[in-house]
Amino acid sequence: MDCCGLLTLQKEPVPLKSIEVELEVRDHVATVVSTLNYENKEDKPLEAVFVFPLPGDAAVCHFSAQIGQTQIVAEVKEKQKAREEYDDALSSGQQAFLLEESDESPDIFSLRVGSLPPGESASIRLEYVTELAVQADDGLRFCLPGVLNPRYQPQDSEDPLFQVTSVPASLVPYSLSFSARVSSPRPVSKVESNCSLDPLQYLNTDQTQATVKLATGHKFDRDVELLIYYKDAHQPTAVVEAGQASAEPGSLMGDPVVMVSLYPEFPQSVMSSMASCGEFVFLMDRSGSMDCATNNTEQKETRISSAKDTLLLLLKSLPMGCYFNIYSFGSSYEHIFPKSVEYGEKTMEEALKKVEQMKADLGGTEILESLKHIYSQPCIPTQPRQLFVFTDGEVGNTKEVINLVKKNSGSHRCFSFGIGEGASSALINGMAKEGGGHAQFITGTDRMQPKVMQSLHFSLQPAVEDVSVTWDLPKGSTITVLSPPITSLFQGQRSLIYAQLTGQSSEAAEGCVTLKYSLAGHPSENQLHFSLRPAADSGLIVHRLAARTLICLLEMEAENNQEKEEVKKKVVQLSVQSGVSSSFTAFIVVNSDNNKEIQGPLLHRDIPMPDVYRSCTSFVCDSAAMFEEIEAEFPPAKKPLRDPLLQLVSLQKASGCWLLDPALAAALRKTNEEVEKSKPEKASSEVWATILALIWLHGFKMDAKDEWELLAAKAVSWLSAQKAPSVTECVEAGNILLGCSVQKTALGL
Repeated sequence: MDCCGLLTLQKEPVPLKSIEVELEVRDHVATVVSTLNYENKEDKPLEAVFVFPLPGDAAVCHFSAQIGQTQIVAEVKEKQKAREEYDDALSSGQQAFLLEESDESPDIFSLRVGSLPPGESASIRLEYVTELAVQADDGLRFCLPGVLNPRYQPQDSEDPLFQVTSVPASLVPYSLSFSARVSSPRPVSKVESNCSLDPLQYLNTDQTQATVKLATGHKFDRDVELLIYYKDAHQPTAVVEAGQASAEPGSLMGDPVVMVSLYPEFPQSVMSSMASCGEFVFLMDRSGSMDCATNNTEQKETRISSAKDTLLLLLKSLPMGCYFNIYSFGSSYEHIFPKSVEYGEKTMEEALKKVEQMKADLGGTEILESLKHIYSQPCIPTQPRQLFVFTDGEVGNTKEVINLVKKNSGSHRCFSFGIGEGASSALINGMAKEGGGHAQFITGTDRMQPKVMQSLHFSLQPAVEDVSVTWDLPKGSTITVLSPPITSLFQGQRSLIYAQLTGQSSEAAEGCVTLKYSLAGHPSENQLHFSLRPAADSGLIVHRLAARTLICLLEMEAENNQEKEEVKKKVVQLSVQSGVSSSFTAFIVVNSDNNKEIQGPLLHRDIPMPDVYRSCTSFVCDSAAMFEEIEAEFPPAKKPLRDPLLQLVSLQKASGCWLLDPALAAALRKTNEEVEKSKPEKASSEVWATILALIWLHGFKMDAKDEWELLAAKAVSWLSAQKAPSVTECVEAGNILLGCSVQKTALGL
């Protein structure tokens, strides 16, 4: 056969030619429309299979096929029925298209394009809605997953239903175009990305609407990430959306639905009182893929080295008197101590020595057994357990892992970190959500340390207790809350609530929602009044997000329920009624208008996804042995020079002080003699050394304050406890020595 067009590494033509993505952002909710253009340039009919990632919480709500002038919109059906209908259509010579979510992980989908005759084209339209996550700097994050790395399957598990075909990013045989339109009641201040963008274009004078496009030549070596910033961001809001006129009144789609966004503000007096207790358990991925570079820049720092530097900062920032342990996992798992130990100089130093020796040498990404072991350890009285999980997220049994976190949610909080391109959003977000913690993604040129330290801040904040949400509505109106109960609240972070409104009320009527909670023994409340008038032109975005929220709740219930079949029926019914995807349903299109029966056996073509790790051959990863063989091939990245900040931090003692020695002088870029000679006569060596370290941090590393703020606060506490008489003289002498002008008050002294 004469091959023409785009080829896979097996020299097979690729029928997918291009992907066009249009993003519409309204405040903190996004609608994404993807069009996949197929063309069969072979001389036989074919079936093309494309396994690809989507955001883990996406509500897929539309799927259609355009063949010539004919557009056919898919129906949502029970998954097995949809598969049978698809197979029957193909065996009888008809065209069919099937879209389904993976049983193992809600962020992986499979699209089957069946019976595409020679010379024919088809355009597949896929639409989903999703919430945008709030970042530490108040930006809203949208991520279009562009990379699907192989997911590690535990050795005793069944082979995955969806086989991922991968090629190196440079050899992806189709193109991507991406454009975004952003609108909000508040002005759009900027849009940033990890990819090259054309300049932001404002559509009106008050700058509340803007468009932006991905520059041509996207390399497929990363997910496409947008960070959207509004002026006066993150005000509490409530949006009421009218029901669908054709839907049955009293049903989720027939009634109005309200989406409430709450941003609780905690009193500063409470926020400044950090906890001095807790059991901190750090769980670090040491699978082979952690030896990859963290980003595509010249400085090839590896994921494992970045995670080790982050553990250094974490260990130096822990409060005296807490407990801690460090676990690492791959195909097996290890722990530094048999059980959590009290934090002090001896245990901290022992842990740091072990961390320094850690390598990405434990094989595949099998997180479940390490989590089971952690949860089997008895909790320590008066020391709330805080779990920090660092992983590149290539886990095959995502739902099983999230389910385990949920089962143990009453005994801990879980903070999760997705490292690198292609980290599973379903895993990272799911663990944090079910564990009452916070999720962070570290991609592109992001530094891991500030994001992790923000989560440590969260973990040290007093836990919010007795959270309740109450509604006040006009007479005749009732509300059914669809979201799970709020169990955790963090300063500056959004809590979303979806609720179904029933009953009649005038359009001028108002509702009120009150969030009450107790923080460090202080009762607090936030209240939001909102109009019951439905928003204009919002379509069914809120209904679909609410349906997806309810579907996820029911799916989780099905995992833990003896009456699984009954719960599954509820999910299927809701999925079909709302037109939103679930793990028990699929979208099916059959082109029954095509009078021509397609003759002959079908050629099977797998559409490859970019894999940022693989450099030479495409592969399907479905076993532990194969994964370990692949991961053994990664070339080690060059070790960069030690960051001056980390050099200084590594010298701090667990108590918070520094010692006056040549290592400190070197970190301050001074000779030992210069440092010794400048010391005020009455000052002790430790006080002088500690004040010098604080002046250096404030004088030279204010841009990284998020990273050292907690360990500096510990140093200040240590200094206060010394009641040293010569602090003022030390600050003056330290400024002269280091060439700074840091005020004593700025140091917190």
